[in-house]
Amino acid sequence: MYNAALLDTGSNMTDDLNNSPFLKACRGEQTDYTPIWLNRQAGRYMPEYHEVKGNTPSLDFFKTPELAAKATCDAQRILGVDAAIMFADLLPILEPMGLHLDYIPDVGPNFDNPVRTNDDIDALLVDPASETMPYISEVIRLIRSGLPANIPLIGFGGAPFTLASYAVEGKGSRNYVFVKQMMYGDTGAWHTLMEKITDTVIDYMNYQIESGVQAVQLFDSWVGCLSPLDYVQYVMPHSERLMKAICGSVPVIHFGTGNPALAGLMADAGGDVLALDWRTPLLQTWNQTGVKAVQGNLDPIVLCSTQDAVKQKARELLDEVDNRPGHIFNLGHGIIPETPVDNVKALVDFVHEYSRR
Repeated sequence: MYNAALLDTGSNMTDDLNNSPFLKACRGEQTDYTPIWLNRQAGRYMPEYHEVKGNTPSLDFFKTPELAAKATCDAQRILGVDAAIMFADLLPILEPMGLHLDYIPDVGPNFDNPVRTNDDIDALLVDPASETMPYISEVIRLIRSGLPANIPLIGFGGAPFTLASYAVEGKGSRNYVFVKQMMYGDTGAWHTLMEKITDTVIDYMNYQIESGVQAVQLFDSWVGCLSPLDYVQYVMPHSERLMKAICGSVPVIHFGTGNPALAGLMADAGGDVLALDWRTPLLQTWNQTGVKAVQGNLDPIVLCSTQDAVKQKARELLDEVDNRPGHIFNLGHGIIPETPVDNVKALVDFVHEYSRR
């Protein structure tokens, strides 16, 4: 469980951050209004993002502290959200393990040496993130210096199942054929792979925490392809170990998508805040799991509609929650590139104004 007393970034800043609506909501405390931040709030839908990125290749963009920090701070400033999230990607953590990562235009991330055999798993390296990804610490330092004193910075990483799935499939997948072949057909190899990736994520998350983030979010973006029984057998032990190793000093947000039936199990696996996608009934799930804080869960495609529709759907969600302490407003997944920026601004303003009433 998160202990606010462990947050130490300088006394005045610590007070400002601890009293921020976002961190208070993470602790399940009452706030003056519902805090809001958005998955993928710095991204391709925003002109300022394209100005910063220019022709820089995606992997270089993530690894250039000045560019990643500016993208992060620009999004927070432009939208007026209550927290910033470090601009990065889930997958560069796999590169130091030995995977060859590239971002192919119109295709997305790709590994040309996917993990398919026991020898592939044995060859994976588990080295300290401070040595393999030193740019992360500098990104966090620059972001923290560029944010207002009362705006928390969220770090993040991929959860073990999602990272393992990318490593095994080598790219995006609809059916997860290679993943499930290993998971069902060679359970020992699967758990060895998950153990290595979990070790790497634990180190990476703690590295971000030590570098100065005020919270972290674990994205299990692909876990929805599993049944509850599969989650318990093949994923939950590793997620539990991860959560136990990183919980305590800052709030941990546990986010999964695609299968509402997994929400209770993910809550049991750990974390301080349970983040829900739009297919999961927020209040019902909150009551059933008994977690102290939830995050979500507006359908991101609503933002592609009219501003009236955006406000109406946000109003419905806020009315359902009815100012219950511990709610962080967010989308059920990330903002898509086609989203009008003005609609995003309208959402943030509406959530602030309506929840104050």
